[in-house]
Amino acid sequence: MTDYKNLIDGKMVDNGQWLEVLNPATEQVVGRVPSCGKEELDSAVAAARRAFTQWKKTTAEERQQVVQGIAAAIKENADELYRLLTSEQGKPHAQAQQEIYGAAGLAAAQSTLTLDDMINQDDDTRLSRTRRVPVGVVGGIVPWNFPIMMAIQKIVPALVAGCTIVLKPSPFTPLTTLRVAELIKDVVPAGTVNIITGEDTLGPLITEHPDIDKITFTGSTATGKKIMEGASGDLKRITLELGGNDASIVLPDADVQKVAEQLFWSSFSNAGQVCIAAKRIYIHEDIYDDLSKAIADYAKTVVVGDGSQQGTGVGPIQNKKQYERVLDLIQDAKDNGYKFLTGGDKDPSGTGYYVPITILDNPPEDARIVAEEQFGPVMPLMKFASVDEVIERANNSEYGLAGAVWTKDTDKGVEIAEQLETGTVWINEFMQLSPFAPFGGHKQSGFGAEYGIDGLKEFTYPQVITVKRDAAV
Repeated sequence: MTDYKNLIDGKMVDNGQWLEVLNPATEQVVGRVPSCGKEELDSAVAAARRAFTQWKKTTAEERQQVVQGIAAAIKENADELYRLLTSEQGKPHAQAQQEIYGAAGLAAAQSTLTLDDMINQDDDTRLSRTRRVPVGVVGGIVPWNFPIMMAIQKIVPALVAGCTIVLKPSPFTPLTTLRVAELIKDVVPAGTVNIITGEDTLGPLITEHPDIDKITFTGSTATGKKIMEGASGDLKRITLELGGNDASIVLPDADVQKVAEQLFWSSFSNAGQVCIAAKRIYIHEDIYDDLSKAIADYAKTVVVGDGSQQGTGVGPIQNKKQYERVLDLIQDAKDNGYKFLTGGDKDPSGTGYYVPITILDNPPEDARIVAEEQFGPVMPLMKFASVDEVIERANNSEYGLAGAVWTKDTDKGVEIAEQLETGTVWINEFMQLSPFAPFGGHKQSGFGAEYGIDGLKEFTYPQVITVKRDAAV
């Protein structure tokens, strides 16, 4: 077992108080991290504030070079990092590799983004331009499902925009993030990136801290509402990427054999612990029986187990609280007599937070397993008869994060996509995010954007400078 330290003001430090981190596959302790509170947070914020006075004066090229150094450090140490990630998060090695290399790629891609001045007026009377200036010190709060990707998603645009950041990983998955902190401590100027760990009680302290200017958070809608409340005291800027109950719509012309495997992984990647996973799959009644059987048959070929073992396709739920919530949803489906195509029974071994791949056969729209975000390896399949009907059903949710349409007629797919009340819609693919396209939710899936120029702007204020020409002064 290894002890990991926090990054504060360019130094790796601890306070002698520790949190234990479990491997969800074995329920054994795999590492310890500092348990921080107000004192450590104040120190990190003060370091970020000092660093901001100089960092905001750097050029775009200087910032880009630092971010490229972060990308290189992650990529060069990917083998170590993905194995560590699996040990604390549970995802299979192949998916952990995708996250680590994806985070490095995201950092490299976003390092190329620039915020150019915009000319509003340029004539004989005056010159007016809008420039983007950094917000200041950012507080970033990261979830446990994609801890490295989400950390980079917050650190990189903050730095590129000229901000400094204090980042809090989830107490369930802080190890890989702190190892990254150690790898980049000599890459980033002291104080620009600070990473501190603690219980969930640390989050509200970050949200309410008077010297933090912006909060960027990824997590549940319920927590997002608390963050809005906490940030309201001094009107902090906030970006929230919250829950989703994403609908996939499969039209009758879809090729059953081709889409079955893709639909499976659109729901069950990372054991279903993905905000943008397909959590409701609507299949046209003409192909429902064939496609539901094909998906269930494919599910039986996928191994559920320890992510560090070769051949594992779906790992454990990351933590006990979420594990119990998923089991409760499955039990509710059983109590209501819903039909299961696969799964439904708890793993009998008793070790590790394993939930069997569970697929339900056409439960009602008001079933909890349909109406709530499962965030686990559980997938309801539902029949629909008409396009108008399925659009209404898909939109009947408090969430609006993402969705997908599967059809050979891409024009029809786009027509449906434009009627879905979500921030992102894919046609014939899933979970494809671009570093250069904005990603954000509608309704209670949050607000603001990440990725692309829109995401970068979230870390800035617009400032308009107007020069009057031929002024008599």
